[in-house]
Amino acid sequence: MSKLVVQKYGGSSVANVERIDNVAKRVISYVKNNNRVVVVVSAMGDTTDELISLAKKINPYPSERELDMLISTGEQISSALLAMALHKKGCDAISFTGSQVGIITDTYHTKAKILKIETKRIKEELKKRKVVIVAGFQGISTNQEITTLGRGGSDLSAIALACALEADICEIYTDVEGIYTADPRIVKEAKKIDYITFDEMLELASRGVQVMQTRAVEVAKKFNLPIHVRSSFTKKEGTVIMKKTSFIEEPVVRGIALTENEAKITICNVPDRPGIAAKIFTKLATHNINVDMIVQNVSHRNITDISFTVAKGVIHKAVKVSKEIAKKIGAGKVLVDENIAKVSIVGVGMKSYPGVAARCFSALAKRKINIEMISTSEISISCVVRKGERKKALKVLHKEFQLDKIK
Repeated sequence: MSKLVVQKYGGSSVANVERIDNVAKRVISYVKNNNRVVVVVSAMGDTTDELISLAKKINPYPSERELDMLISTGEQISSALLAMALHKKGCDAISFTGSQVGIITDTYHTKAKILKIETKRIKEELKKRKVVIVAGFQGISTNQEITTLGRGGSDLSAIALACALEADICEIYTDVEGIYTADPRIVKEAKKIDYITFDEMLELASRGVQVMQTRAVEVAKKFNLPIHVRSSFTKKEGTVIMKKTSFIEEPVVRGIALTENEAKITICNVPDRPGIAAKIFTKLATHNINVDMIVQNVSHRNITDISFTVAKGVIHKAVKVSKEIAKKIGAGKVLVDENIAKVSIVGVGMKSYPGVAARCFSALAKRKINIEMISTSEISISCVVRKGERKKALKVLHKEFQLDKIK
């Protein structure tokens, strides 16, 4: 029986006519090996960023509904062009939008969640031996509005489709050869990782590694769907994300992530009494603002400062909501600091090795890099530093944990 393969091609993989032609050739090679193929595509190159920039020239704070209407068009262009490229090569293919294949989402615009996928239409076309091409990053809400799935949402489209269709494999094609121990553009000694666990990939993705979307990895973990992240420009094997790796002894640190797109908000002179923190973060949550790190200073005279980080993309909304909260609870000023970055070390081996945090903090201290905020999980440690120190911090920690020697 033929295998069902779901492939996702990122924006760099379909950035121009030549690259779309290259993708078509790779898809056809799978079809010739008797595979049934579903392809999910991103928008060409920097199309999404260009559309957002265009929107903000019209209106600095565009309606999220209209933004979804606009930015969902990029993937539709890619899917139609890829179908045309396959037709030219004699391969039967059909392109669909997310709504046409029944990707049903909730009603939140710009970062909707998938509720279900109605696979009937895809299965009908696969039975006809067609390559099915789906515009990634998008769906249709329960109230019949076009929605998008957030940054990297095409990853989520592909993995959700692979799970719903019970595919044999899901391949994520990008412009890098896999997951690296650190950003190779910053750390020349960074090494490609052959195998990584879902948990490690979740931590790395949530802390700045942009090769995979966090929510996509969560879905893959839930359904135990291995993911092969690889380059669309070579035939080399990439990185396999899976439940368990092939190592008997896990390395202490598997990789280091850098986040540059966060900002810190501080609400000053917050009354220090039970329930105040709950009010602040409940209010932010009701506006669909995701908070990352949180630090509450020591209380003096029954007042304190509360600092937290959010994505820069929601900073305008987060500041507005924070000011409303501050006024309501009788707090002081709301301060914003966009000149920060977050460096995170990640590895399941950290569970078994004491002293990892001490090594991390000492290495940064020796190079006079000040840590402003710290958060930890069972397999990660994150430090907020000045933005100007971010590359130095990444290199220091990569060397400290000898990730250049990873096999």
